[in-house]
Amino acid sequence: MPTQFTDHLGRPIIAVTGMGVVTSLGKGKKENWEALTAGKSGIKKISRFPTDGLNTVIAGTVDFMETEEISAPAISYAMAETTAGEALEEAGFGDEGFPGPLYFAAPPVEMEWQHRFSLMEESPSSEPGYEQLLEAARAKPHPQMHQLIQLGTIAYKLAEKYRTQGLPISLSTACASGATALQQGIEAIRRGETEAALCVASDGSVTAEGLIRFSLLSALSTNNESPSGASRPFSKDRDGFIMSEGSAALVLETLEHAVARGAEVIGVIRGVGEKADSFHRTRSSPDGKPVIAAISAALEDAGMAPDEIDYINAHGTSTPENDRMEYNTLKAVLGERVHEVPISSNKSMIGHTLTAGGAVEAVFSFLTMKESTIPPTINYDNPDPDIPLDVVPNVKREAEVTSVLSNSFGFGGQNACLVFARDVA
Repeated sequence: MPTQFTDHLGRPIIAVTGMGVVTSLGKGKKENWEALTAGKSGIKKISRFPTDGLNTVIAGTVDFMETEEISAPAISYAMAETTAGEALEEAGFGDEGFPGPLYFAAPPVEMEWQHRFSLMEESPSSEPGYEQLLEAARAKPHPQMHQLIQLGTIAYKLAEKYRTQGLPISLSTACASGATALQQGIEAIRRGETEAALCVASDGSVTAEGLIRFSLLSALSTNNESPSGASRPFSKDRDGFIMSEGSAALVLETLEHAVARGAEVIGVIRGVGEKADSFHRTRSSPDGKPVIAAISAALEDAGMAPDEIDYINAHGTSTPENDRMEYNTLKAVLGERVHEVPISSNKSMIGHTLTAGGAVEAVFSFLTMKESTIPPTINYDNPDPDIPLDVVPNVKREAEVTSVLSNSFGFGGQNACLVFARDVA
């Protein structure tokens, strides 16, 4: 392979040639980027289902999406189909199908309340509960309901629609899933298994049960009276994250493959690092070593020194513990320069898109480099003195950005970091 198509380790350079995104700010890159750089918030009071008795009644929902039914799997698929279509169109892949595999970051799926109630109505049992559900489920087939709650359903439907190659891969690494989907595509290309990969992440899991579970973990903001001001990453008065929905898709190719077919290269993925942390089912290790290892591995994989990073797209969830942990780990890797590198959290405007987060933020990272504009962290009015970062506050910043470090840290110790670059060299 010609030298100009390989990286510092002789591996194929990974080019990004197409992207798509949906968040609570809108559908598509144009709508999202305009709102994001204008400092608009997509967080609002929930209207999709009753919220009586819930501690948190705000979220970043995508009520503008048209779906066959109102359920998390249906919403997740609708967003994934939209973003994959946008990415493939930009990359220039038409009706002939996509010449590579699909890696899909799948949201958690389960039987929702409306499905449970539907089953219970079928059961003659006078004792409502789990046994009643089992009795109804065993009485006759429920193919549509069964398919709806299978982890691989969305990926199979996407693969069929866009004619990807081989069996689609569904994966779940909590809130690092979007970054992990990209990692899987990168590694498949580097191993020589394919010259292209479609990486998609989607999560439409804003449900009453989801809100209750995160509330029980004291993870959600309860600033219900000010939805747009509730997500406050790196602020002293931050009180939790905002559950949100979203999806993103990225088309990855070897640079050689992209050039050969005349595709426009948006940017390149230079490095990826991941490190599991088995300290706790939700909390990260207090010493931050796994996160430090993930960031360091991403930089090493990219063949870059810490001082070559121009901008950090933070995980920045707005929870007291996570924001402080992210600062400490970044400082451990970047040293004192961490105070000079611009950093922002898209979650201040779109909330936490959970499974989709890493992929959504990858799209925004590439747009940051392309447009030479850093989106702000809104609601940054009360900086935490213990986190002295160069947070881009409230208003976008024009800046030349040629490289980005993007962090994704998930429950259960799933940590994945990516390094993006605007230029091939």
